[in-house]
Amino acid sequence: MDFELLASGLGFPEGPVVMSDGSIIIVEIQKGVISRHWGGGKSEVVATPGGGPNGLAIGPDGALWCCNNGGFLYHEVEGLLIPGNCPEDYSGGRIERIDLATGKVERVLDTVDGNPLKGPNDLVFDNAGNLYFT
Repeated sequence: MDFELLASGLGFPEGPVVMSDGSIIIVEIQKGVISRHWGGGKSEVVATPGGGPNGLAIGPDGALWCCNNGGFLYHEVEGLLIPGNCPEDYSGGRIERIDLATGKVERVLDTVDGNPLKGPNDLVFDNAGNLYFT
């Protein structure tokens, strides 16, 4: 099996979304950014939502949707980056919508039935356009 390294130096990457042009969009939870990578060293920051962007999906509207866990404190243990408790500046869990053309981040949901979200992780849309998240 052959592998190609698309990017390095990432800050706790997760949530890959493969785009039609062959690029991959990921979250960098530790850095609070969403980045896009084409390989060959070509990368860009798509948006800077802060907190802890986590799961990603392209929504039925064509925008990028993100679960944001609100952020963690990180510790390095034997060369591994380990997430821990919430930082003092914890910004709350939320669901965000990102305009891929502008990078504008819109907070769509941060409570359910009056209960604040804490640590939403992944999300998906069904064929009818309904959003589900964990």
